[in-house]
Amino acid sequence: MNESINTGEKFREQYRLVADFSGNEPVVTDLERFRTRYLTNAIQDLLFQEDRVARKMSFELIRSAFQQSGAWSESIDPLYRAIGKSEVGGFTVPAINIRGLTFETARAVFRAIRSIDGGPVVFELAKSEIGYTGQRPMEYAGLIMAAAFQEKVQGPVFIQGDHYQVNASRYREAPEKEIEDLKYLIQESLDAGYGNIDIDASTLVRLEPEDLREQQRENGRVTAQLTHFIRQISTGAGREKDHPVSVGGEIGEVGKENSTPAELESFMEVYQEHLAHLGQREEGISKISVQTGTSHGGVPLADGSIKKVALDFGALEALSRLARERYRMGGAVQHGASTLPEEMFDQFPKVGTLEIHLATGFQNLLLDHPLFPKELYQKAVAYLKEAHKKEWKEGETEEQFVYKNRKRIFGPFKKDLSLLPEKTVKEIMQSMEERFILIFKKLGLAGTRSVIDRYFPGGE
Repeated sequence: MNESINTGEKFREQYRLVADFSGNEPVVTDLERFRTRYLTNAIQDLLFQEDRVARKMSFELIRSAFQQSGAWSESIDPLYRAIGKSEVGGFTVPAINIRGLTFETARAVFRAIRSIDGGPVVFELAKSEIGYTGQRPMEYAGLIMAAAFQEKVQGPVFIQGDHYQVNASRYREAPEKEIEDLKYLIQESLDAGYGNIDIDASTLVRLEPEDLREQQRENGRVTAQLTHFIRQISTGAGREKDHPVSVGGEIGEVGKENSTPAELESFMEVYQEHLAHLGQREEGISKISVQTGTSHGGVPLADGSIKKVALDFGALEALSRLARERYRMGGAVQHGASTLPEEMFDQFPKVGTLEIHLATGFQNLLLDHPLFPKELYQKAVAYLKEAHKKEWKEGETEEQFVYKNRKRIFGPFKKDLSLLPEKTVKEIMQSMEERFILIFKKLGLAGTRSVIDRYFPGGE
């Protein structure tokens, strides 16, 4: 008997009292017992089992419990189309990237949104984050589903692939291989239950030509190609398979020059032409990511503080309005926003921002929390200074280097984070939940649960 089969049998024996393994995929037969006595083990198996058969079975068990409890992984496309038609609005959807303690942080998100009777919130992970956090789509989706199950969430859960980005240098060397690699990642993500994919081919924008269409040509063409691929391989996402996967595009690489309405128009002309050429008859993208002055994680100064951002809300408003009125998208997406000052967040719904991406600020809250073990943090910093010393740029202080690179500790120190004392994690998550509530309220989400019930009936 080979090792995988043997591991599979051991796995089945471990969960035989709460699951039926007679079908193609395991089915949880005792939801409450699985929640109270087996979920922790299933999460540990998902995170740390070396055998791929056992890891996949743990994911399937979690997904079975998640779906049977009245929740489902969904595409946010119907809501974004409704916003594009001005049927609903007045809020900005937060999309949260969780790099570590994913299960615990997602639980805090669910508690926060429920406490304000809030509606849409997206859980996402970028292509780059998959590498340095050590979370493949199956693991990430499984942890979000486990958190929803533990918190007894009913209704749609939105999981998103963020910045599925084209590597410009690899594209120049071997364009077909780069696109095939992205298609593989998209397929892997949809198989894991993702209902939303953000394509980022803005790296292919060329600034040399004077004509904006020429600048955006490769961006529009590749975004259309990947949109068409998504429509071909998936008729939808979610419980009833009747909602198309939500697809996003991007016109301005974050941290570069601010986007303009003329750039959006040029991108959409190229994009729509290529979709038509491919025979695409269904909906195209439902949102567009733009650059308005932010950078991912913020810009650290020599003393470790973050440079103040001059965010162009006027540009964001103009781009969102154009996206809705001319192209019936939900609007524009703001990246790199989690480290912005608190007083800025209530401006986003006022200017019609559709979606806002939040990552580093919550990472900072975790790593800088007074209860985060100092010994573990220093161990992680020592690892960074050795493993990534080639990325320490001339003239950077240690504070700048550590701040820019500490996101890279989450994969190598995943096991260490899982062993944090329960009391410590509880206190940190309480702080996290309070922060989520504050931001969610500023984004106009209080009392928006009815929006979810309207566009995704069948939940609580």
